Amino acid sequence: MDNRRKRKLTFSTIGLLFLLSGVEYAVILPTIWKYLQTLDAQPYFLGLCLSAFSLSGLLVGPLFGHWSDRTQTTKKIILFANLFEIVGNFMYFMGYSKWLLLSSRLVAGIGTGAGSSIFGLLTRSTASEDRATVFAAVMACRQAGLLIGPAFNIFLRLCHFDLGPFVVNKYTSPGLFMCLLWSLLQLVVVFMYWDLPPVEKGKVRASSASRSEEEAEDDDDNEEEPLIRSEELMGSYGSVGTPQPQKNHISTSANAQINHITPPSCQESSEQPELSISSNNSVYQEFLKEEVVVLLAVQFITLFNQTALETMVTPLTQKYFGYGELENSIMYCLCGVEVIAGFFFVRWLSRRVTERVVLAIGLTICNISGVWCLIFVAKPLGDFPWQLTEFIIGVFLQVLGLPFVAVAQVSLFSKVTSEKTQGFSQGVRRSVGGLATILAPLWAGGLTQNLYIMLGLMMALLALITIMLICSYKRLVEPAAEERPNSPDTSA
Repeated sequence: MDNRRKRKLTFSTIGLLFLLSGVEYAVILPTIWKYLQTLDAQPYFLGLCLSAFSLSGLLVGPLFGHWSDRTQTTKKIILFANLFEIVGNFMYFMGYSKWLLLSSRLVAGIGTGAGSSIFGLLTRSTASEDRATVFAAVMACRQAGLLIGPAFNIFLRLCHFDLGPFVVNKYTSPGLFMCLLWSLLQLVVVFMYWDLPPVEKGKVRASSASRSEEEAEDDDDNEEEPLIRSEELMGSYGSVGTPQPQKNHISTSANAQINHITPPSCQESSEQPELSISSNNSVYQEFLKEEVVVLLAVQFITLFNQTALETMVTPLTQKYFGYGELENSIMYCLCGVEVIAGFFFVRWLSRRVTERVVLAIGLTICNISGVWCLIFVAKPLGDFPWQLTEFIIGVFLQVLGLPFVAVAQVSLFSKVTSEKTQGFSQGVRRSVGGLATILAPLWAGGLTQNLYIMLGLMMALLALITIMLICSYKRLVEPAAEERPNSPDTSA
């Protein structure tokens, strides 16, 4: 099998994995509260179960990422992580007690840790100019899972039979269903997934399989350029590059020039074959860089606000509009369609502007949404039609900004952190997001009757990261790109 086909099948498998993660969330979330009630669980157990899933993923993400950095492989990690998804969902299906249900979400959450390894693989095996489009497609797969997940509940709620000692009903069937899907995915990973080699220096860039023939023809001028120039070091932020004298050729004089101008810390990082967190350019120091701190803050605050709004929406629609499960399901479905469309638009846009421009657009939309919600959603004005319109506009704006921010910050983060430690770095980034999804429900859940306070904090956080973005805007760019003499001006 040729490398192009292996690459296509591998990316398809990654998309399927993220699709199932979205399906799992959408299948289990609608029924877990009533499931807990059948097990005599107290109300706080709902928050514990939802947070447990994020907590275990938060803890193991950097470990799986470090594992992939050390071994430069991901297939075994995915197979290992999926075992926890299988076991965790089977425990959810058993459902003997509320404690087993809580444990099941802890175990299943470990499986999400493989995401950091996958993002590390995507970073190493894609060109920097194509990375945003790849990340957008992967994230759209998860949103597609969130969209189609509720459809599975249509037939899962009709289940009512015994399977040996276990009872299959509308509460336990989601666990069994996801257990079977993750088991099937194991087979897909075994036969359709390969550990793609890192992008090699000095080789011509192959056209992206996802591009159409017309786009490939438009990019013919770029096809002949090396994917990564010989002068670009894959070490930590701040490496300095020099003009390449000849395409696809690394001369001795060029190497000497690189060694002469490269700072000692970066040169040591580029020569060291294995990850060493205790080296001079340590991962710890990398995370203290201004641009990395800004992107981690964006990751935390946007996910915090998103999760807080998700927590608030259901009680709010019940209070003002009398919505039930059907109306909320339709609303989530429409939001899913909007998000998927947004990801594909961002995928198109990222080919034409830099990631920091996309990030600025996303944060602008989020700020507009925050102001709108603070004025019109915290205390809706007018009669029922006006209140519903105000609510729809607020949700629309909030959902609209998510794809811009999500894709831009992930792609930028992969470029301003060392590629040698990409798995670990992506694990830390996902852990920061996991912390946000744990804290947000706790914050929003207790303030559903005090929306001015809840939305006011969210708006303040948005203002904070907007100021951080403005102050650090010039640094939010791939380091080596600034040193390329023939590269386009990214400061505009």
